Amino acid sequence: MTDAAPGLDAARLATLGEAALDDALRTFADAHGAAALPALHDLAAGAAGRAVRRGARRALYRLAQRGVASPAAPAARPIVERGVEHAARAWISGVDGHGSRAVWIVFEGAYGAATLCSLILNDTVGVVDAAGGAITKKRLEAELAALRASQKLPWVELDPARAVGLVAEALALHRARATAPPAAFARWAPRFGGAAPAPVPELQAPDPALVERAAELLELPELAGWFLDPESVQADAIEREAARASRLVVPEPVKAEREEAIVAGVLARELGPEARARWARRLAETALVLEAAGRPEPAALARAAAAALAAPGADPARHPLARGLALRALDVAAEVAAGRIPAADASRRP
Repeated sequence: MTDAAPGLDAARLATLGEAALDDALRTFADAHGAAALPALHDLAAGAAGRAVRRGARRALYRLAQRGVASPAAPAARPIVERGVEHAARAWISGVDGHGSRAVWIVFEGAYGAATLCSLILNDTVGVVDAAGGAITKKRLEAELAALRASQKLPWVELDPARAVGLVAEALALHRARATAPPAAFARWAPRFGGAAPAPVPELQAPDPALVERAAELLELPELAGWFLDPESVQADAIEREAARASRLVVPEPVKAEREEAIVAGVLARELGPEARARWARRLAETALVLEAAGRPEPAALARAAAAALAAPGADPARHPLARGLALRALDVAAEVAAGRIPAADASRRP
């Protein structure tokens, strides 16, 4: 095994329980970043045991979500042979509040025969649903028109190679979690064999002025479902509502401090490094979709918000959009507690 950095011993890791193993690999990856990649790849492909391989794959996935991944070899220009099926066109939706999005990929084969692969991908689960079949160009255009008329999220065409890469990323998530895609995906699986995960959108140093305006994104209808999971902040919401309803005479600054402490506690607990990386990726993907939809201003806000949230050591309490996600979750959780919203409707779980 490659000894990329000290403190990583396959034999010792094999003796650990699942939680301790995951903590050890997470600590190693956080401490060494890109330098941890060779050792983690060795563990993921080695003979140290299934638990170690799975743990290493999870650590690699977490690093990839933060934009730390082994550079992929430059892709050669594909040669499409007559009769060989290939991804010809693709469309994708924006990301909803559950971290899910729709992907359509049209594969063309011999003599222009087309097959539509329709998928729902989720950034914590992987492939959620799969459907599709043979389709004519006329029917495809009719289906696209109907979808654009009914779709609440932005719906844009993109490079089919990136769409295939997003599916490959979802499949990598299944491998890391030791789960399987739904049975309906089995017929499509061969089309994605060997595909590399899509690259993480590149983020530049954010403009502080744009970051300060990032909460404006939550006013967009497409992002109405963006908030932290209300179930995870239920107790905090009840505490906040109790403080607001208290008949005790408490100075307003003290009330404000107490509420701020509740919000800060939610942000610190619910937006750790992994969650920040996940939300940053959602924002970066949203920026790409908004840009493709011809909406440069909200795209710039999403990109700046993503870069600020993805920065090492980012403080979510100082991130306007992160605060908005927490405050909205607390409001929704209070509505659930009062019986005005069904818990199932408010849940952000896929």
